[in-house]
Amino acid sequence: MFIHTIHQKSIINHLSEASTLVDILLWRSYDQPDKRAYTFLQDGETESGSLTYRELDLKARKIATYLQSLGATQERALLLYPPGLEFIVAFFGCLYAGVIAVPLYPPKRNQKLSRLQAVIADAGAKFALTTQSILENVEIHFSETPDLAALNWLATEQKIESDPEQWQQLDIKKDSLAFLQYTSGSTGTPKGVMVSHGNLLNNSEYIKQAFELNQDSVSISWLPSFHDMGLIDGVIQPIYTGFLGVLMPSVAFLQKPIRWLEGISHYRATHSGGPNFAYDLCVQKITPEQKENLDLSSWLSAYSGAEPVRQDTIKRFTESFKCCGFQEKFFYPCYGMAETTLMISGGLLGNEPSYCSVQVELLQKHLVTEIATGEKTNQKVQHFVSCGQSWLDTKIIIANPKTLTECREEQVGEIWVSGSSVAQGYWNRPQQTQETFQAYLATGAGPFLRTGDLGFLKDRELFITGRLKDVIIIRGRNHYPQDIELTVERSHEALKPNSGAAFTVEVEGEERLVIVQEVERSYLRKLDVDEVIEAIRRDISQEHELQVYAIALIKTMSIPKTSSGKIQRHSCKLQFLNNTLSIVSSNIFAYKQTVEESEQEDLPELETILKEKVSLGEIRNLIASILQIKESQIFLNRPLNRLGIDSIQAAEIKYQIEVKYGLVISMESFLDDINLIELITNCSKSTELSTTESTKDKKNETQEILNNLNLLSEQEIDELLKRMS
Repeated sequence: MFIHTIHQKSIINHLSEASTLVDILLWRSYDQPDKRAYTFLQDGETESGSLTYRELDLKARKIATYLQSLGATQERALLLYPPGLEFIVAFFGCLYAGVIAVPLYPPKRNQKLSRLQAVIADAGAKFALTTQSILENVEIHFSETPDLAALNWLATEQKIESDPEQWQQLDIKKDSLAFLQYTSGSTGTPKGVMVSHGNLLNNSEYIKQAFELNQDSVSISWLPSFHDMGLIDGVIQPIYTGFLGVLMPSVAFLQKPIRWLEGISHYRATHSGGPNFAYDLCVQKITPEQKENLDLSSWLSAYSGAEPVRQDTIKRFTESFKCCGFQEKFFYPCYGMAETTLMISGGLLGNEPSYCSVQVELLQKHLVTEIATGEKTNQKVQHFVSCGQSWLDTKIIIANPKTLTECREEQVGEIWVSGSSVAQGYWNRPQQTQETFQAYLATGAGPFLRTGDLGFLKDRELFITGRLKDVIIIRGRNHYPQDIELTVERSHEALKPNSGAAFTVEVEGEERLVIVQEVERSYLRKLDVDEVIEAIRRDISQEHELQVYAIALIKTMSIPKTSSGKIQRHSCKLQFLNNTLSIVSSNIFAYKQTVEESEQEDLPELETILKEKVSLGEIRNLIASILQIKESQIFLNRPLNRLGIDSIQAAEIKYQIEVKYGLVISMESFLDDINLIELITNCSKSTELSTTESTKDKKNETQEILNNLNLLSEQEIDELLKRMS
């Protein structure tokens, strides 16, 4: 059997001897070199690339050799990649070289680089690995951002002049750092969680046993690789267990959720999941006709984590897709965080999710009194979904954060965790590391990781109730903000789900409740403010017996969120206090203040622009229908993002234009501050979609016209429109 002589003597005898991920990949490249490790679906449907274990090992050693020649061992290197196999190669290249990887979301054009700069400074990074296109985008900022220019940049898909046979295998230990997982959290600046090789191997075994994975398993992931769930479960778990990992870009799923389920059906995937919203999106967007060809019977673990798991979401998804072979027992609610590498708890495979309904009044006092299923009661009830139990050496306790004593079962407290999956701490933050990772009970038991999450144990199963720092205390009663936020989003159809924040501010020495809530885009132009405000106040009063001090209705996609989509309540509160929210309308008690948008320019409709020669009118109509707005609201030289386009709608517009007109739009370009002319001008022709010469000629003509229009000033455009009308 072929094996590279340079590391033949370093191969472990069995996977059980592995102490690092490097050991794992070296073994796989030796034991099963031609087995496919990953398949990438660029558009979520078509295979655009794959890697065998041999190919991954070879490419990783080539990058590692180059990094070692630069003296990068033990240094930090940013990984700035779009979705794809290049990230995986670079990540393992760093591991082979003993370089501490720092996965990050690549910056978009015209995007502020403050977070990227904060991570560079915090990590002390000296290197950056990326693609040529992203490097060209970042280089534009070098003149005003010397910290970016100072990095040693490497575009890894370009030809690298290094011999993989010259790679020097290092003596890496279990406690050696593998990478830094930067998490923004709900407050503060980004912190780098120090994840070791030992953490990764322990948590990978944790996931393997909990999900009963083996080499015949198949996973599909659309989760971003720079995020802990996408990296650990989507990238590392396939290598660790030895099964095929199928990957697709997040935007491919957001664009057409059916692609995720079609991938599961086609590849007979056994293991795949995502946050709660993903299942809601499938229910909303997938049509009965699309379900006809789905077979989800292979999907043994549909995990749900990273945000509160909703019982009604589980029920809706199961009911919607049972015709495709999906069963409720496939759902696998779980709990985890970057500080524990990934997974903390999960259920038993094949068991239906466990639920617990409790009295709200007692829950507000941190007590749990269960209401039996079917029991009639006059009490208000809150439903929770079990996140399962701990595995291997992980220990979960519920602690009183004030007395540092362990709570009795079915009493709410802070979730504390210990075990080999708990990371080493925060990079260069000894005080915060001590506060978070080195907690002890009053008895001296410890150390434990303080998760900052609240929950309770019932029959050894963990139920999450909220965040410790986000708990709302009004008149001595505890309220969980996510419960209030759920009440708000359900109070009126004009309010966008998973896009609200509840918090308190001090008014004349008293804590008062504030609601900040995004408005659905389709309602921005027809919002009945009084009706919505009344609905919010009414439902919160009825459900939580609370008076709302202030309500701020804000524009779509403007609420502060973390990279994983969690609401940043602290940041939201600061913006509220500093009056920097993108407010549509606000209401404080009986006083109503409306911030009106500036009057739009009086430009003629686009249909008058050469509509016999170009398809601008049709494209304008298409965009308007997707955004559910009037065509007249789309202006020639106004940035489209002022219409409040979110990533899901952007993906849908991109897809529809490509299918109908054969024009390929860069997703990054589309999300920039770009108007309709620039959007079409920046398109390129798709040879696959442009099937006739006449179509090509028309598109060439369209491109030329738009290029000419784009050179005109606003006054010249206006004069042209007047002459043509």
